[in-house]
Amino acid sequence: MSHTNAAFDATVQATNAWVADLAARLGWSDHHHAYMALRAVLHALRDRLSVEHVADLSAQLPMLVRGFYYEGWHPAGKPLKDRKEDDFLEHVADNLRGAPDADPRQVTRAVFALLRQHVSHGEIESLRATLPHELKLLWK
Repeated sequence: MSHTNAAFDATVQATNAWVADLAARLGWSDHHHAYMALRAVLHALRDRLSVEHVADLSAQLPMLVRGFYYEGWHPAGKPLKDRKEDDFLEHVADNLRGAPDADPRQVTRAVFALLRQHVSHGEIESLRATLPHELKLLWK
């Protein structure tokens, strides 16, 4: 097996593990909906971070997750100026279409818990320090 194939296999395996973990946290059997949830929250978070923090977080994501984290990102005008929890959750909800009965707050908390498990404590605390109080509370 080539090194390239091994890297691809490893990132697919890691991404599948993240998605399965998120599905379990949410009590969902549909892994596609869990993938959509992970993507929605990562995009909402990414758009509220500085370019530096976006890059720092991405360095700790599996390669495939990093790819959809950056998907469609345009750093101009970031971070977004809306700093309210409702704005964040609305962004998540808009990207969860097709996931039946998905509660954006529950989804966000589950993704943040997943990130706490897989991303270094220092990086999580650095990200949280840049967020407004309302969004920090979603990390608990």
